[in-house]
Amino acid sequence: MNLDLTGKHALVCGGSQGIGHAAAIELARLGADVTLLARSRESLERALRALPSVHAAQSHATIAADMNEHSELRAKVEATASAHPVQILVNNTGGPPGGPAHTAALDDFRIAFNQHIMAAQIVLQAVLSGMQTAGYGRIVNVISTSVKEPIRNLGVSNTIRGAMASWAKTLAAELGPHGITVNNVLPGYTKTARLEQILADRSKATGKTEGEIARTMLATVPLGRFAEATEIANVIAFLATPAAAYVNGINVPVDGGRTLSL
Repeated sequence: MNLDLTGKHALVCGGSQGIGHAAAIELARLGADVTLLARSRESLERALRALPSVHAAQSHATIAADMNEHSELRAKVEATASAHPVQILVNNTGGPPGGPAHTAALDDFRIAFNQHIMAAQIVLQAVLSGMQTAGYGRIVNVISTSVKEPIRNLGVSNTIRGAMASWAKTLAAELGPHGITVNNVLPGYTKTARLEQILADRSKATGKTEGEIARTMLATVPLGRFAEATEIANVIAFLATPAAAYVNGINVPVDGGRTLSL
C-alpha cells in the first residue's frame, strides 16, 4: 500500500490544535511538507515545533490568518502556494456556537457561512492550480456526522456542515478528471476543545453536570468512548495518500458507530 507523501505539500487549516494538528502530524510522518494555518501565531509556533521530519528535505511552515478575513486569507495562501505548490488541502474550521436553528440570528448564519464555505472556496482557488499542474490533489474536509443525522441544539452547525458536504460532492465531480479527489471526514465525539465547549454548553442549559452529559452522549456510541484526535487524523491522512486515489466524493463517519444511518 502506497502511503508515501514524500515531495507532497499539505496545507492544514486549523492546524494549531485538536484534529487539525493531529492530522498535520500524521501527514508529516508520511513524508509531506506541512504548512499549518490558524489565527494565533503563538499557537502556530508551538504546533510547528511538534511536527516530525522523516527525511532531510522535509520542511514545515505556518500561515497566521483568520478565516473571516478573506482578503488577508487569500493573499497569504496564494503567496505560500506560489512559492511551494500545494497538493493536499485539509479544510478544518471550528464549529459555530450551539443553539436551535429557529432562534439563531441572521448574523450567526452569515458568520458561519463566511468562516466555512467562503473561506474554503478562497483557499481552494488559491491552491488549485498547483494540484492541476501536479496531476495530484487531495482535498479533505473535516465536518460533522450531522451531514448524515442533524445533531440537536446545533442548528447553525447542522446547516453549514450540510452545505459544506454538498460543496465537496460537487467539486468531486468537477475536479476528478484532474486527478484531484474531494472527500469529507465526519468526526464523532472527539476529545478536543470543541467537545469541552459542547459539554459546558449543555451542562449550563440543563443544569446537569458535565459528567452526566458525557455519559448520556457515550450511551449512543457502540464503542463506549470518545475518540482520540489521532484516530480521526489517521483517516484524514489515508485519504491524502496515493493509496486512496479511487476514493472520491464520499462522507466517512469516524464516530465509533454512533451514526445510525447507512
